[in-house]
Amino acid sequence: MDAATASRPLSETGAGTAIAIRDLSVRFESDAGVVTALDQVSVDIPEGALVTMLGPSGCGKSTLLRAVADLVPPSEGRISVFSRDPEKARLARDFAFVFQDATLLPWRTAIDNVRLPLEVGGGSARIEQTVEPEALLSLVGLEGREQALPHELSGGMRQRVAIARALICRPRILLMDEPFGALDEITRDKLNEELLRIWKETGTTILFVTHSIPEAAFLGQHVLVLASSPGRVREFYPVDLPQPRKLAMRDTMEFVAVTAHLRQLLETC
Repeated sequence: MDAATASRPLSETGAGTAIAIRDLSVRFESDAGVVTALDQVSVDIPEGALVTMLGPSGCGKSTLLRAVADLVPPSEGRISVFSRDPEKARLARDFAFVFQDATLLPWRTAIDNVRLPLEVGGGSARIEQTVEPEALLSLVGLEGREQALPHELSGGMRQRVAIARALICRPRILLMDEPFGALDEITRDKLNEELLRIWKETGTTILFVTHSIPEAAFLGQHVLVLASSPGRVREFYPVDLPQPRKLAMRDTMEFVAVTAHLRQLLETC
């Protein structure tokens, strides 16, 4: 799918849209002058989808995620999150962010780290729509570790706590910026399967940044491939692999064909 097709309103296909991005450009001032991080990016993220984002370093993946989260202002174009601007979506807690580092408070237990958004988000319209922290820790596979401090948990467990914390106010969108990038391969693979399970159980729309081609293909219903210098849409690629997905799928010819196509796209970015 080319950039023009990716930018077509999903209403034409009958699908709902969680995030609509139109002609988005983001520029930064630097000592060397103006740097264009994103240039004329247009894409629709379907509601309830898990979309992975792939591209060379410096292509603007994290910038795009932050623009959706109202952390980076657009220089041109517009972003709509469930038909409202990112600031209003942020104030309504329509989305939550999971970073590469779990960023847990070291003096708080796992359960208290999950509770943190409830303590700092007074006045939110969605604050009453929370689920029990204990249920979320169970959802991410940490039942029985509620009282553990972050230093008593492995890196993968800390990321599970971060995901549970992000889900505490039932966000409609989960923005994930390489959340498993610092983990070993075995832990990363396990969390890939866990994330697919959580996505299925919650119905949350997920936009997931990664540098890993196999991870992008395994997780994504679509892969948004960005080209660099400046960042722009190379392809919004539908991943035609069956659900539910298990790690053994990575050994199939169908999976290899998907990763080969993504690798070819990246070579021309």
